[in-house]
Amino acid sequence: MARLNSIVTLWGVICCAGSALPMAAAADDQLSAGSPSNPATAQELQQIIVIGNAPLPGLGLPLNQIPANVQTADARDMQRQQTLDLADYLNNNFSGVNVSESADNPFQLDINYHGFTASPLLGTPEGLSVYVDGVRVNESFGDTVNWDLIPESAISTVTLMSGSNPVFGLNTLGGALSVQTKSGHDNPGTEFEAYGGSFGRRAFQGETGGEVGNFDYFLTGNYFDETGWRDLSPSRVYQGFGKVGWQNDKTDVDLSYTYADTSLYGNGATPQSMLDFRREASYTPDYTQNLLNFVNLTGTQFLSEHVLLSANAYSRHLITGSVNGNINDSYLSGDYAGPPIDCSAPAASRAELAYCAPGQNATSRLIQRTVGFGVQLTDSQDLFGWKNQGILGADYEDSEDTFAQAFQYGPLAPDRTLIYEVNPLNNETVISLSGSNKISGVYLTDTLSPSTLLHVTASVRYNSNTETLNGYSVDTDVGDVGSGFDQASPLAGDHTFSRINPAFGFTLTPTDALTLYADYNEASRAPTVIELGCSNPVAPCGLPNDFASDPDLKQVVARTVEVGIRGNLPDQRLVWNADAFRTVNNNDIQFVATSTNQGYFDNVGNTRRQGFDLSLGGKEGGFNWRLAYSFVDATFQSSFDVNASSNSTADADGNILVRPGDRIPLIPRQTGRLVLNYDLSKQWKFGGNLVVVSGSYLHGDENNANQAGGTNVQGAFIAGTGWIPGYAVINLQSTYRLTKHAELFARLVNLLNKEYSTAGFLTSNSFNPNGSFRPNPGDWTNENAVAPGQPRAIWAGVRVNFD
Repeated sequence: MARLNSIVTLWGVICCAGSALPMAAAADDQLSAGSPSNPATAQELQQIIVIGNAPLPGLGLPLNQIPANVQTADARDMQRQQTLDLADYLNNNFSGVNVSESADNPFQLDINYHGFTASPLLGTPEGLSVYVDGVRVNESFGDTVNWDLIPESAISTVTLMSGSNPVFGLNTLGGALSVQTKSGHDNPGTEFEAYGGSFGRRAFQGETGGEVGNFDYFLTGNYFDETGWRDLSPSRVYQGFGKVGWQNDKTDVDLSYTYADTSLYGNGATPQSMLDFRREASYTPDYTQNLLNFVNLTGTQFLSEHVLLSANAYSRHLITGSVNGNINDSYLSGDYAGPPIDCSAPAASRAELAYCAPGQNATSRLIQRTVGFGVQLTDSQDLFGWKNQGILGADYEDSEDTFAQAFQYGPLAPDRTLIYEVNPLNNETVISLSGSNKISGVYLTDTLSPSTLLHVTASVRYNSNTETLNGYSVDTDVGDVGSGFDQASPLAGDHTFSRINPAFGFTLTPTDALTLYADYNEASRAPTVIELGCSNPVAPCGLPNDFASDPDLKQVVARTVEVGIRGNLPDQRLVWNADAFRTVNNNDIQFVATSTNQGYFDNVGNTRRQGFDLSLGGKEGGFNWRLAYSFVDATFQSSFDVNASSNSTADADGNILVRPGDRIPLIPRQTGRLVLNYDLSKQWKFGGNLVVVSGSYLHGDENNANQAGGTNVQGAFIAGTGWIPGYAVINLQSTYRLTKHAELFARLVNLLNKEYSTAGFLTSNSFNPNGSFRPNPGDWTNENAVAPGQPRAIWAGVRVNFD
């Protein structure tokens, strides 16, 4: 306690310090940095000069001509705050963002922005597009975003743009995140850092860059290893990034290579009773291993003073292996109607194996191969004597996916891992699937400035993608014994989705320091291979367990209206922003959970996200601050049934009725951030941030009607509330420069050691609070299973650099 008090006293003095936060970028004449010799390289610079308004590098636009809420950050911001990766930085700094730690691994965060998600977990509706150097890195199998495959040390700038901007293509339902990587031309020198601390964490990072004549190079590598704070929760990450380039005053060509090899245990949600007994407890651990090889060739060429040609070609190869530990849904199932089974004897059939084993591992291997290219033409010539910038672009992507999964059955060890039952019937392949996805698009956007007061933007994009599936799925439901159990069914389909998405907006700039804007835009996303292969409610799938059928799903269409105002005083002494938005999704696709481990994808009608962002910040000398508040009201707008047998309102079939106006789970209405930063001297810098998040409903309480202590129609007693409360977390960091080439740094997370949760389910629990298994399903409880946030932790290290 004395140690905690000393920490609070020390850091309380500097609680009004914080890391540099993404302030709204200013127009060219408001920035102190000069323009590069080749304007097409502007988006590689650490200092944001312009805002990229299209997927490929181009000339960009000053912020006051962008009719959307824009947030930016650069490498210096991320280094100063010492965040773990890009997702961690977004959560700690960007307005309208919150996280759901569904996997409960620090590298597998669900990033939610305005109620839309970019997540590494299959089964999550993906509503944000993410680009790295002009390549959309939403993976083809489920549109997922793997944050562990984006090395933070390779990031030069990051820009988050709100709305359903069609120019950025599929998945841009609520926003687009664009990442530009470093180059040796703009990041010369060599730097190494090493740090360690809580949870057995140890990490090393190095980078070097430079140029020789017209050639430049940049290399960076990361190593990360920790045991984790929960049981069975280690993480190991290797990341590498390299780029070589050549440029002159008209041409810029870059070839980059990204490598990542990660092994991550994500323990996910654990019943509240187990966490109350022991906060570090895990339910049934899950393991994911990613191996990425990503090559990207990007080039820009000025065809004339005002015409720029941009292009890229890339290859992305990702292998993902996973082991998902589950409680076997067929264990002593009441739906079984076959011959009597003696579970004390060795299993003589797969039905007996599936019926008697309490534990199940779903082991899978997914290979995603993607190649593609893009081309873009930017023309900045005046039109009718007015300033104008027009962009015409096209892109194509061809993805091939192969997926295979097997089920392993057996009893559970005391740590709730599977004890594999040696049996020739075990380890059955239950799904073998191959799929392809061919995506093509053409886009046009034009910004016309009839005067210095008015800037009008019109955009349109045509998307077309064709998806095919081929394979088989095995029926593993013991309720089907005698009528299809253990039988393989073909899994095949051909689907084509196409749409034209428009956008229109304008900005008013009565002064250089004030911008008003409004826009309307549309974007869409097509059902993914995994969604098309798991869309039958009578044959639910796991995450990403067995697929069973291939009904048609409709593509999701988002329509957004947004208005806002932003401004600043000279030298960024004061910066402010206010933004209101309303997005309606038609034919929204949700993963409808039928249990903790299973469910299916379905069009659930309309959903709506609406709200507003307010932010105020500034800087004076060595003091830098920002205060932000966001309100997001995310609701279902159509009625539908969903299976939620642990809900107190569930009917005899275990279903609940969701009505228009019910809030979408895991989207808190209110989030706030206070970020402060202060330079005590040229050597000593302190910083900190406060993140405040309101409560939200859990999956399983989509109708927002569950009552703890009630009994549903099935006679099940419900102990869980279906709700997780809000929380506030304080993080601090400090850097002290020893010499010109060496500095010490430290980061303290969750200063007050708050116990909080960010995600979870209202579901059944098969274990006692001490973690021992309840062999009788009749004794299983219905309660909240939540993903706990990490406790107080501190890390410290040293950083050295050379010119």
